Amino acid sequence: MGVQQPTPDELLNICYFLKLTRGLEQRVITLYRQGKIVGGVYLGTGEEAIAVGSAVALEPDDVIAPTHRDLGANLVKGITPKEFMAQYLARQTGLTRGRDGNVHFGDITRGIIGFISPMADLLPVAAGVGLAFKLRRERRVVAAFFGDGASSRGDFHEALNLAAVLKLPVIFICHNNQYAYSTPVSRQMAIEHVADRAKAYGMPGVSVDGNDVLAVRAAVSLAAARARSGEGPSLVEGKTMRMRGHSEHDDASYVPPALIEEWRKRDPIDRFVAYLRDQKVLDDASVKAIDDRIAGEIEEAVLFAESSPFPDAKELLDGVYAS
Repeated sequence: MGVQQPTPDELLNICYFLKLTRGLEQRVITLYRQGKIVGGVYLGTGEEAIAVGSAVALEPDDVIAPTHRDLGANLVKGITPKEFMAQYLARQTGLTRGRDGNVHFGDITRGIIGFISPMADLLPVAAGVGLAFKLRRERRVVAAFFGDGASSRGDFHEALNLAAVLKLPVIFICHNNQYAYSTPVSRQMAIEHVADRAKAYGMPGVSVDGNDVLAVRAAVSLAAARARSGEGPSLVEGKTMRMRGHSEHDDASYVPPALIEEWRKRDPIDRFVAYLRDQKVLDDASVKAIDDRIAGEIEEAVLFAESSPFPDAKELLDGVYAS
């Protein structure tokens, strides 16, 4: 079961989504500092390769259950920069129509299960989606994302056990970003890899460099092929580092500065751009073209969001109660 190598166009597409994710989140930080965003801001800076690499390994009909670090996966699945910005600015044109100015959004028509919590809450839901695919004999898979801290929760273990016993087409994808809020991995588990936990449930577990987007893509591609062939779930762990606080109100003072600097040298976007240059897929002109395109899309998205209306209070109960 081999992994098909990406074409030059696919490589450029991956580069675009990596850079778009970083650019959008950097702009959200600015808007937050300007007081234009109320509430928490939760970003995936430094972890973009896991979200993008996983999503590009899936087929259009597959489903994702993302977390607050997975903007890249949402973008690959079709969420637009305009919708994302309107969501964070709590406008009617956002994905929750202004009901939430934060990361709790989804769109099942595009195969995105709405995000509930940074804990493992969505993993049993993803197992249920996988069960539906199996019962309907559909060759679809669901990719469920979570963090290292969530892997210490009960619902993580329940979801993996159910998926393994029933051989459900679920890929469990872990962002091991070294910290569960302020708790380092060494203080929450006595094993070296989150992927080691897969053995207890009789499923394969693999740990990859989470800052290597092609390594993530390859691991998820193999897991998806297993799932489609009826062999059941897999656990893919991406080793990475959360380069900012748990959220923007957290200064991450508990993280040793030397650790941040060590991981900064492994930045997933810088590494991928360097690889593409080495492969003669990118040059100065094409880098500038991608950057200019993204800058324009971000500006359009901010203007769109800021000019969009806030929700009407008369619509407060729409969709809350059955009619």
